[in-house]
Amino acid sequence: MSGHSKWSKIKRLKGANDSKRGKLFTKLLREVQVSARMGVADPKGNPRLRDAILEARANNLPKETIDRAIKRGSGSADAENFEEVLYEAYGANGVALLLECLTNNRNRTAAELRSILTRNEGSLAEVGSVLWMFSKVGIILLDRTLISEENLMGIALSAGAEDLVAENGNWVVITTLEQLENIRSVLEKQNLTLQSVSRAYVPKNYLNLENSMLEKMQHLIDQLEDLDDVQTVYTNVQ
Repeated sequence: MSGHSKWSKIKRLKGANDSKRGKLFTKLLREVQVSARMGVADPKGNPRLRDAILEARANNLPKETIDRAIKRGSGSADAENFEEVLYEAYGANGVALLLECLTNNRNRTAAELRSILTRNEGSLAEVGSVLWMFSKVGIILLDRTLISEENLMGIALSAGAEDLVAENGNWVVITTLEQLENIRSVLEKQNLTLQSVSRAYVPKNYLNLENSMLEKMQHLIDQLEDLDDVQTVYTNVQ
């Protein structure tokens, strides 16, 4: 589940039902729009926009829809003014949560988050009280059938990657934020198709829960991810 995986943002939702896919599309297009607003509208000069487009295409969003989101973000008069907000929270049993949000109304978002957390024995936390438990890293995802572990490890580690792991049929290359663009470039020069490139919060230590508590955490995360304003949920649950 998102939150169980160390690499929460690499989760693929291609098999989701129409309602879930609609919400996923909303989140992906919001990220495209915000990325275009925060930098140039050309993905070649805006790595964040390039990553957002890559993620959107991986989830089968039409090119025309992506292009409209870029135009809205790069100066359209009718574009909504979304801002990035990182909320820190606790779930039951002291579980740590980081909630990446894109919102045009902080008060609404905070109220919705607080309501869900309260119903699930959780609460919003003070700034800095949870963030220190996580490190922010770069994550590059590619299909395991494209290259052997030995070859990929040689290329990635030589380029400065921190680690390489296998997860759900994919290779996951973990990098520092400083090395992310360099390693992406090295892999692409090897003609490797990247599924996604992202920045993710990884817990420094993991918390083990019994199955009954894991089910409760899954229920909480599902509700949080169901909010349009919530882009990604990170947790320290193993």
